[in-house]
Amino acid sequence: MKRERGQGLRDHCAGFASRFVAYAVDLGTITGVFMLSLAAADYAAKVVIGHTINWDKGSPFVGVAYAIWWFLYFAYSWAANGKTLGAALLGVRVVREDGARAEAWRAVLRAVVFPLSFLFFGLGFTGILFGRERRALHDVLAGTAVVYTWEARAARLRFLSRDSAPAGS
Repeated sequence: MKRERGQGLRDHCAGFASRFVAYAVDLGTITGVFMLSLAAADYAAKVVIGHTINWDKGSPFVGVAYAIWWFLYFAYSWAANGKTLGAALLGVRVVREDGARAEAWRAVLRAVVFPLSFLFFGLGFTGILFGRERRALHDVLAGTAVVYTWEARAARLRFLSRDSAPAGS
């Protein structure tokens, strides 16, 4: 990723802290929505058949359903617009390693190989800390990078600045 002079953080590779906080927000979102879905299914079963469903957190069904939901959340978000809710809040986006918009197949591949970065005590994330391009194992395998997008948002809002008002106004 090149960084042009005067460009600010836009298109600059995102660091560990931004990516970690974005993932924490996403994990909270995924888990919250999943738990609400289980509660809604329990309520619907109670209304329709008169019995509650006792969801066992250790159940293979619940584990597989959560893993599928996790995959769909990330794959769809990255394929649709390159960012999840957490990424949008932190001002980061997933792009191809050359900076262009990542294709849907890259987003799906990235979601599939993402868990590999957690293997061996998170060794797949060391590239974010020590690599020049701040790419984790799943980024390398999918041919993606994570970049900041804050400058674009600031440019759209710059017209509101008093400094840009004509003299004498």
